Amino acid sequence: MKHLIAPSVLSADFANLQRDIEMINSSEADWFHVDVMDGVFVPNISFGFPVMEAIKRHAKKPLDVHLMIVNPDQYIERFAASGADVITVHYEACTHLHRTIQAIHAAGCKAGVALNPHTPVALLKDILTDLDMVLIMSVNPGFGGQQFIPNSLRKISLLRSMATHVNPDLKIEVDGGISIHNAGQLLEAGADVLVAGNAIFGAASPTEMIAELKQVSGGIVQS
Repeated sequence: MKHLIAPSVLSADFANLQRDIEMINSSEADWFHVDVMDGVFVPNISFGFPVMEAIKRHAKKPLDVHLMIVNPDQYIERFAASGADVITVHYEACTHLHRTIQAIHAAGCKAGVALNPHTPVALLKDILTDLDMVLIMSVNPGFGGQQFIPNSLRKISLLRSMATHVNPDLKIEVDGGISIHNAGQLLEAGADVLVAGNAIFGAASPTEMIAELKQVSGGIVQS
């Protein structure tokens, strides 16, 4: 299956949010990536339910919601009701991860687990069969515009190998420092979903950049 592109709404122009949502609707993008940050789990605050609901009212594609928050269990049903199609929680934020994944599925959403750059993929071995997606953070979560961490490629390859026999349909998403220049390497390593913020919204033509990212195949793209 062709890889998916998920523009990060956090990089949109919030003074023209509907315009940017419509741009994504009309582009070759597949998902809206929605980063929710609480200022506790990560040193930044993004937005909450009113903005989520505003996005949902205009979005014509699935909402991929990434919860960078403590105690995500408290809000799963509310995010599902606000329009989330995929809910991803952080391994590092969940004391009872299996229970959290069950709650996401019970709310009618697909369930993902995100791993910070320092967290080994091997820690997901005993829950991999229950997941729809794993999000590899290729920067430290909390801020846009960071440099891609090269070790992420090794983590993606290892995770793809782990999933091959136990959950071959697992989607591997990557978020952080993604551009047209490293997208091919990520796909070759085993990624399925590319999240891009600055690379898309900072481009002269965001729609054309989405199309370029969609057309990338495995390998290194030279600058």
